[in-house]
Amino acid sequence: MDEKYFVHPTAVIDEGCSIGEGTKIWHFSHIMSGAVVGEGCNIGQNVVISPGVTLGKNCKVQNNVSVYTGVSCADDVFLGPSCVFTNVINPRSAVNRKNAYKETFVGKGATIGANATIVCGNNIGEYAFIGAGCVVTKDILPYALVVGNPSRQIGWMSRYGCRLNFKKEKDGSMIAVCPESGERYRLYNNTVYKIEE
Repeated sequence: MDEKYFVHPTAVIDEGCSIGEGTKIWHFSHIMSGAVVGEGCNIGQNVVISPGVTLGKNCKVQNNVSVYTGVSCADDVFLGPSCVFTNVINPRSAVNRKNAYKETFVGKGATIGANATIVCGNNIGEYAFIGAGCVVTKDILPYALVVGNPSRQIGWMSRYGCRLNFKKEKDGSMIAVCPESGERYRLYNNTVYKIEE
C-alpha cells in the first residue's frame, strides 16, 4: 500500500488509478482503473469511483455514493450520503449504451446534499448548493441554492455555505454579506460575484 494515502483493508484499489497524497479511502469502497482522485480527499464507506472519473483536491464523498464514468468534480466538492449520479439518459438493460455516456461537471466548492439525484449532462456551478433529495434536471448556476423535484432555485449561497440575503445599496447595486465569513457578494444580471476586498 502506498504510504502517501490511507486505504482501509476492506477497500479495493484497482491498478491504473491515481490517488493523491493525504487521501483516505474507507470501508468497502472501490476505486476503479482510470479514476483520478486528488490530494486530501475523503472517500467514505461503500463508495465506487468509476473509470474516467476525476475528483479534484479536498473532495469529500460521503457513504454509499457511486460516481460514474462521465462525472468530473473540481476541488473542494462535497457529495452527500447516497447522492446519485447517472450517465445515460435513456438506459435499457437490453441495449448497450456505453458509447452514449453524457458528461456532468461539478464546479469548485459545490455541495450536493444527501439523496440528491443529478441527471447526466447537467453541470453544477461553483459553490452551488443542491439541497437534500433534489432531482437536478438542468444546469445549476454558480452560488445557486436549489431544492425540490425537479430542482428549482430558491436563493443564493456563500462560499461558506450560508444563505445570502441581497439588499439594494444606494448606488442601486445588490449586495449581500456572508454571516459567517463577512465576505461580500454582488448580484448582477442573475449572476453572483464575490467582491474581492
